[in-house]
Parts: sequence; C-alpha cells; structure tokens
Amino acid sequence: MRGQSPITNYQSRFYLAAAALAAWSGFVVAADAYPVKPIRLIVPYAAGGTGDIIGRLVGGKLAEVAGQSVIVENRPGAGGNIGAEATVRAAPDGYTVVIAATSLASNPSLQKKMPFDPLKDLVPVAGCCEVATILVVHPSLPVKTVKELVALAKANPAGLSFASSGLGTTSHLAAELFKVTARVDLVHVPYKADSMALPDVLSGRVPIMFMLQTTAMPQVKARKLKALAVSTRERSPLFPDLPTMAEAGLPGYEISAWFGLFLPARTPRDVVDRLGTAAVKAVLAPDMKERLLEQGFVPTGMPPERFAAFFRGEVEKWARVVKEGGLALID
Repeated sequence: MRGQSPITNYQSRFYLAAAALAAWSGFVVAADAYPVKPIRLIVPYAAGGTGDIIGRLVGGKLAEVAGQSVIVENRPGAGGNIGAEATVRAAPDGYTVVIAATSLASNPSLQKKMPFDPLKDLVPVAGCCEVATILVVHPSLPVKTVKELVALAKANPAGLSFASSGLGTTSHLAAELFKVTARVDLVHVPYKADSMALPDVLSGRVPIMFMLQTTAMPQVKARKLKALAVSTRERSPLFPDLPTMAEAGLPGYEISAWFGLFLPARTPRDVVDRLGTAAVKAVLAPDMKERLLEQGFVPTGMPPERFAAFFRGEVEKWARVVKEGGLALID
C-alpha cells in the first residue's frame, strides 16, 4: 500500500503468517482430537434390510469406541451408488462415512454410467464383516454335490435357471462367478429381493439360487432346499459340515457379501487411520462379535491398508467376471 512504512509492511506480513500458522495449528489439534463431533454414517440401503442391520450394529458399537454419536442415515438406491455418491461429495473431514458392500466393487463394471470412481473418489477405512452365500437347489433337482450340478448343467446347456435378488446383487454375482469358473450356462431369473425369489425357488420353478446363509438356514433345516456348498474361502460356522466351493470341486471360487467403511478421498491420513482403528476395535469387541455371529455375519476387522488391497482385488475380480461372462450392462 502507498505510504506504508517498511516496518508496517513487515508487521502486516508477520500477522498474516501468524494467522496462517494458527489456522494450521488449529487443524492439527482438531485432527489429533478427532472425532470432536457426531459422525454421519450413510447406509446406502433401505431400512430393515441386511445392510441396514449391519450399519446400525457397527454404528452403535463405533459410537462407544470413538466416544461420539454416530448418526445413521439411510440413502438407498442405484445399487448403493446414491449413498456412496453422497459420501464422495461430502467434506473430507472424517465426519461422513459410508458402509458399503460388494456392489461397490462390481458396479463400475456392471453399470454403463457410474457417477464416481470408487477407487479414486473413496478411501477404504475398515473391513467390518462378511456373510456367506450358500448354493442351494430344489430337492427335485437330481444332484447332491456341486460336481453333479456342473455335470447336469453341461448336459443341459441353458436348460437350468437360477434366481437372484436382482441385477448386480451378491446372489447374482455368485451365480455368474459359478458359471465362469465351472464353464456352464444357466438362465438368470432376477427378482427385486430375496423374499420375492424365495417362493419360486421353494416351488422348484427356478431350482437354483445362491442365497445368503441367514436366509438359507431355515429352509435347509426344514429340508425344503438342499445345500451343496458355501461360497467363502473357509467353511461357515453356521454350516460346519458343508464344503466350500473349492472343496467341492471349483478351486479359486470365493465370494461373500462383505461390508466395509469408506471415507471421501482427500480425507487426512491420520483421520482415516484413527477411524479405521476405532472401527476394527468395534467389530472385534467380544460382545460385538457375538452379536454379529448371531445374525450370521463373520467379523473381519480389516484395517485400512489391508482393506484397501482387498477392495482393489474385488474390483479387478468383478471386472474379469463381467467381461468373461459377457454380462449385459445395467443402465
């Protein structure tokens, strides 16, 4: 400014630098103290469903561990994309987190238009839990093992049908992975939910389905459906005598409906690590593990780096399955 003395000019610059340093110091203190206000947990699924149950269980325990309220907000639609996109567009300060599922990894390959890139626009925070799917068939189908089902499918190209709870859902993806791995062809009959598919599977109209084990258990115990294998790498504690798909003759086959936490990209690394540590502690707490197992979910407790590697692998796997299976893209 004209007429301003060198001393005054120096003082002005000093005050500006001091103000910037104070602002930065305040950010560091805030990051160190994180969280200092309630956390918004977006559940990109409808209330009452599996994702909502998991979100509320994790949110409740996370609030205890973090010492702050966790407010659950349901934002369903577009295979989980609506809730995930709301997180992408939120401030990257650690106070908006989404609990996403398998569809977050498969949607980029299945959907023609993605409003965001999960690998670039979100940062993995913690893997929370997984739930296995069970390959079930109607008792009228003359098979007792996975190998027998594969043989029957090869003998009847496109003559067998499978039900799913919708395009891009875990039950759909599990069957598509089965088709690619076993090199068989099955006709897909999509429904809008497990509850809508179940009557046709129980009647034998659509004799095959990969069903969440929590839904499959009562039907298998009542002998209304036959269980052939579990989809996860290890046997399910709810079906300890049931072989894995790999044990049943399809090495390399593995899928589960998993759930994990994600923050917006550009969230400070220390905030990601702090929330990740709290989330892992929450899902692995003895009382939480017991509650999850009672619901049929296996706690995983993957910290940020491990969960990030897992998520990248899931994105790559579903890109391969969609390409090899020639799946039609979803508008």
